[in-house]
Amino acid sequence: MAFVLRRLGFYLIAFWASLTINFLLPRLMPGDPISRMFAQVQGQMTSEELLQLKRLFGLGDVPVWQQYLDYLGSVFSGNLGISISRFPTPVTDVIASQIGWTLLLSATALIIAALLGNLLGILAAWRRGGLVDTVFPPLLVFVGSFPYFWLAMAALYLFGVTLGWFPLRHAYDAGLVPSFSWDFIANVATHLVLPALTIVLVSIGGWLIGMRNTMIATNAEDYITMATAKGLRPGRIMYRYAARNAMLPSVTAFGMSLGFVVGGALLTEVVFAYPGVGYQLLTAVQALDYPLMQGIFLTISATVLLANFFVDIVYVRLDPRVRVH
Repeated sequence: MAFVLRRLGFYLIAFWASLTINFLLPRLMPGDPISRMFAQVQGQMTSEELLQLKRLFGLGDVPVWQQYLDYLGSVFSGNLGISISRFPTPVTDVIASQIGWTLLLSATALIIAALLGNLLGILAAWRRGGLVDTVFPPLLVFVGSFPYFWLAMAALYLFGVTLGWFPLRHAYDAGLVPSFSWDFIANVATHLVLPALTIVLVSIGGWLIGMRNTMIATNAEDYITMATAKGLRPGRIMYRYAARNAMLPSVTAFGMSLGFVVGGALLTEVVFAYPGVGYQLLTAVQALDYPLMQGIFLTISATVLLANFFVDIVYVRLDPRVRVH
């Protein structure tokens, strides 16, 4: 329990630091959205209306420390402000309408890549020099060396434009009403294939190499030699003795990846016009939408910290030696 409380205190401090940085970053950027709106409607807005707009979005002539205290109070009361680019929709509503699609895309790709990559890594290390060890590591590392957006555009051109096997954009066909019907779910799955495939192809090589290297070191341990000498089945030694002990770094990597699920698919969402948080973040940056940018950054930061805290707890269960340090 003491270990968990120490880690909880650490993550609370980290959350406060992320809140502070989240407040300062947009204000360090040149220009502000209200001045841009004023320039676009020049002659149609008075100075008094400009001042009222600045006060509405927390950019008035009050001191920065007062803005900071107001910002902290708003965050802890669940009020992230009003989106400037989608005025007058609250930021929480904008994020809530997009985050489900990002979670669907990123979580699907992460789970498939982690499972397949780790399984291939276990097989490659257990049968070193075999077909899996010879073909898959160099092939998947080569594919993973391509940037996300390049692979996404290549897949979009080949499977979407040339062959016409998959849709080109968005999460479902225009005109469909979201529901839990089979037709809608099948349509969403069809739109999900290309974006998820792109992320899986780029990331699976890292999972494979990481598990393979750890597994090779584990295979050289004395208890593996002892288990082999006792005549245990190779499959049992591989999965229950070697792979189980080699999984700890992968568990850590999976937890870290969980934290970046919300913001990690930005480029893929942009290429496929997928209506997720990453695509919305790009729109917010282009429009200098401070409240929406802060809301999305805060969501990503909180997700990363929560995922890391969860991994710390799981790690203690998997390896009790961690509690000592």
